[in-house]
Amino acid sequence: MNIQTHPNEKASMKKLTRADLYSLEKYAELRPQFRAQVIAHKKNRKVMIGPNATLYFEDRLTMQYQVQEMLRIERIFETAGINEELESYNPLIPDGSNWKATFMVEFPDENERREVLKRLKGIENKIWAQVQGFDPIRPVADEDIAREDQEKTSSVHFLRFELTAEMALAVKRGAAVSMGIDHSAYTHKIEPVPQGVRDSLAADLT
Repeated sequence: MNIQTHPNEKASMKKLTRADLYSLEKYAELRPQFRAQVIAHKKNRKVMIGPNATLYFEDRLTMQYQVQEMLRIERIFETAGINEELESYNPLIPDGSNWKATFMVEFPDENERREVLKRLKGIENKIWAQVQGFDPIRPVADEDIAREDQEKTSSVHFLRFELTAEMALAVKRGAAVSMGIDHSAYTHKIEPVPQGVRDSLAADLT
């Protein structure tokens, strides 16, 4: 079963099951086409905040791709292994009242990245999203495991932006969405996010 780039709301929030996945053989056959579909879809699921921080918003299609790729790489075909991958990635599918994102701090040089991450402790709590006419939303970060230690933060965090019903309705009706980071060592914002991104995020909400 192929998941369309523009699924209906109910389907886009439904968790993945084994029935939604291709077999390893079928995925090998369809991978070029499916990968191109996902890459095109992801163009409106990415928000760069300044030069070194990016939010990659996840949904059912991006998570199916992640699961299929993991099954392919690890050559997983047994039920237990497939279910383990589904349990890992299904929590990143939006629930209808939220946006879920992988947040990445990106510096090509490893040594520079290590030093910057020391100065950016707590950055995952300084990110915000704002629906026009409402107060900013702070995300819930890293609900599975802590990704920051006493010395530095991680370069990767998983975030959940929970919207009120009023915010969700406003987005569905076309309200602009802005995002930013107000950490003392990294302050950038994008007001508003591009229309294509806004529309894609609106599809995550009921």
